[in-house]
Amino acid sequence: MHGFKGGRVPKGSRRRTGDVSPPTRARAPHPPVPPDAHQYFNRELSVLSFFRRVLEEAQDERNPVLERARFLSILGSILAEFFMVRVAGLKQQMLAGVVELSTDGRTPAEVLLEIRQVALELMRDARTCLQRLLPLLHDEGIDILDYRVLTAAQRAAADTYFEQVVFPVLTPLAFDPGRPFPYISNVSMNLAVLVRDGEGQERFARVKVPQTLPRLLPVDRQEEAPEGGSGTPPTNLVWLEQVIAANLSHLFPGMEVLEAHPFRVTRDAEMEIQQLEAEDLLETIERSVRERRFGSVVRVTVDTGMPATIRDILTDNMGIEASDIYTLDPPLGTSDLAELHTLDRPALKFPPFQSAVPPALRAGDDPFADIRREDILLHHPYDSFAPVVDLLRAAARDPDVLAIKQTLYRIGPKSPVVESLLEAAANGKQVAVLVELKARFDEENNIGWARSLEEQGVHVVYGLPGLKIHSKILLLVRKEGRGIRRYTHLATGNYNPVTAHQYTDLGLLTCDEAFGADASDLFNFLTGYSAKREFRRFLVAPINLRTGFQASPKPCIGPRGPASKWIWWCGARAFSGRG
Repeated sequence: MHGFKGGRVPKGSRRRTGDVSPPTRARAPHPPVPPDAHQYFNRELSVLSFFRRVLEEAQDERNPVLERARFLSILGSILAEFFMVRVAGLKQQMLAGVVELSTDGRTPAEVLLEIRQVALELMRDARTCLQRLLPLLHDEGIDILDYRVLTAAQRAAADTYFEQVVFPVLTPLAFDPGRPFPYISNVSMNLAVLVRDGEGQERFARVKVPQTLPRLLPVDRQEEAPEGGSGTPPTNLVWLEQVIAANLSHLFPGMEVLEAHPFRVTRDAEMEIQQLEAEDLLETIERSVRERRFGSVVRVTVDTGMPATIRDILTDNMGIEASDIYTLDPPLGTSDLAELHTLDRPALKFPPFQSAVPPALRAGDDPFADIRREDILLHHPYDSFAPVVDLLRAAARDPDVLAIKQTLYRIGPKSPVVESLLEAAANGKQVAVLVELKARFDEENNIGWARSLEEQGVHVVYGLPGLKIHSKILLLVRKEGRGIRRYTHLATGNYNPVTAHQYTDLGLLTCDEAFGADASDLFNFLTGYSAKREFRRFLVAPINLRTGFQASPKPCIGPRGPASKWIWWCGARAFSGRG
C-alpha cells in the first residue's frame, strides 16, 4: 500500500470525540473469590446461553424455512443489543478501574474475554446455519445471490436500481489530513473503500449503506410462473452492499477502485442518567437519547476478505482494540434476514395463531358486568389482549367512568391504548398516566406519546428518580348507584397489543375492593408524596416486596421440610449487599 494517504490519523486531523479510548488505569490487586461463587451462573454468559437456544430454533429442521431464517435475524438483533448494553457496561467498569468480582467470582475483564469466545462461536454457528438454509430456500424458489453470479438481465436490473434509487442517497466520506475519519453510526452497514488517484496515491473512504432502503433487493421482474411450476414466481435477491460495491466507480469518478469491504459497528447505547441532579427528567432523557448515537465503539464485525491494513485503519481511528473486531463470513448484519419473512409465502411460515377470548368475556357488550361477575385471568398470547383494549375504550366512552389512571412502559409506535386515553381526556374524564421514559430503546416513542398526552390535558408523570417503573397497572374509577367501584387490571406484560401477541404474560381483571384501594394508594405514591409502607394485597418494590416474599413461603413449609418448591426468575437487579 505504498503512498497510501489515509491509513492512520494524519497530522492535523482528529479523531471523533466518541471514538477516543481513555488511558488505561493501573491494574489493581485481584480480590479474593467469594466462597459461594460456584453456586452462581454469570449473568452475561447465561444470557448468551439463552441466545444459543434461539439459534437452535433456527437449526431445528421441524420449523418452516422462513421461520428458521427469522430466528437467525432475531439472534443477530439480540446479539447487537447485548453488545450495546451488557458488553458496553462491562467496558465502562474496566475503564473506571472496577475490580470487584461478580457473584460468580469473575472480574469484568475475565467476563469480557469469555464473552468474546462464546459470542464469536455463536456468530460463526449462525452463518453455518444460514449456509444450510440457502439450499432449502432455493428448493422453494427463493435465492440470495452474490452479485458476481447474477445473469446479465439480473445485473442490469440491480444496476438500474442503483442508478435510480441508491446513488442519490449515498454520501462517500473521504479520510485525509483535511477531512477527519468519518463518524460511523451505530449498527450501520458500511463499505471500507480503497481507491487510487491519477497520481498513483491510494486513499481510504467510507460509504454508508442506506438503512432507509431494503437490504435484500429483488433482481427479477414480476413474471408468470413457469408451466408445471408451483404457481409461485421465483424470488432472486442480492445484498444491497454488493450492488453498491459493484458500482463504486459512479461515486469516485476518475479514480480506480481497488477494493471494498463491508464492516458493521456496534456502539455503547447504555445511558447513565444522574437523575438526582437532573432538574427535568424529560429533557435529560431526550439529551441522553441524542448522545447515545455517539457512544464508544464496543464491536466491529468485518468479513474474512478484509486485509489487515484496512482493519488497522478501523482499529486506529475508532479507539478500539483488536479484540473488539469480529471476523466473520458474509453476510454481516444477519438481523436483516427478517426481510425474508415479509415474502408472501405462507406455506413457508408457521400457521397464523389466533388468540382466544375467555368465555367469561363473551357474555355481552358490557366488560364491567363481566368483571363484576368474576375475576378474570388472561394468559397471553393464548388469551387475546383485545379485552384489555376494549375495556379501556369502553371506559373512555362510558359517562359513569370518572377517572382513569395507568402506568405505561413499552407502548410501541402505534397505540390504541394511548388513543383511548386521549379520547377519555377529550370526554372530560380525569386521566393520569405514568410514562416510564427510561424504557431502554423505547425512550423516543414514550417521549412522543407523553407529549401527545400532555397536549390533551392528561396528567403525565415521567417516572421517579432512582427507580424504573415496571408495574403494569390500570385503574378505572366508575360511579355505580350511590357510590363508586374501582376496576383494576394488573399485568406482567406491557400495554402493547403487538408484543402481547408474541410474549407470554399474565393479566388480571378484577373489581376486588382491596386491589382497587391498593391501586389508588400506589398511584398516589407515584404521582404525589406518600410515606405509605403497607398495602392490603400488593407487594411493591422497593417498599415491601422483598419482606413480603421472605414471609410468604413460611406457610408452605411443613414439619418434615418444604411441602412445595419456589422457582424465582429475576431480571437485572441491584442490591447493596449479599443476601
